[in-house]
Formats: sequence, C-alpha cells, structure tokens
Amino acid sequence: MAAYNLSQLAEDDIRRLYRYGIEKYGLAHADRYFDGLFARFDAIAESPALYPRVDHIRPGYRRSVYGVHSIYYRETDSGAEIMRVLSRENPSDLEEA
Repeated sequence: MAAYNLSQLAEDDIRRLYRYGIEKYGLAHADRYFDGLFARFDAIAESPALYPRVDHIRPGYRRSVYGVHSIYYRETDSGAEIMRVLSRENPSDLEEA
C-alpha cells in the first residue's frame, strides 16, 4: 500500500490553513476541508504520477490542486512526500524541507 509523508513545512502549512478555516468559515467547514485534503494526500500517494510535474517551479516536484490550495510533492519509492500546501503564496519561494 502506498503512503505519504509530510515535510515539517507541509505540517506547518496545514496547521495554518486549518486555523484560518476555523476562524473564517467555522469548525464544521474547516473539518470537511481538512478531511478532503487528507483524502487527496492518500490519492496522491496511490497514483503520484497522475498530477503534472512542475519542474519550472522546483525540479522533481508535482502539483495537485485541492480547493484553493496547491499541494506540492515529490514521488518516493513508497508513494509521495508532501512538501508544501500553499494558497496564494509564491510557489517559486518553495523551500526544501
């Protein structure tokens, strides 16, 4: 079974977007979005080549768009490593985790 790992930066991004979701839209909406986001992580791990490469942003990365967020990840032998989850941030500023 494929798996995913979250970089520390991705974990920080998720915490930030969850807090923002609660403040802006309420707990129920934030929970639904959060659950969907993690379902997307599972889908990425199962089929990491499904989503397009974004070598122009960071070599070796792929991107999956979920709602208003871009999930940047790279393929691994066991699935995927989720590197960042960004909204309107500049993707050219992606840092290595």
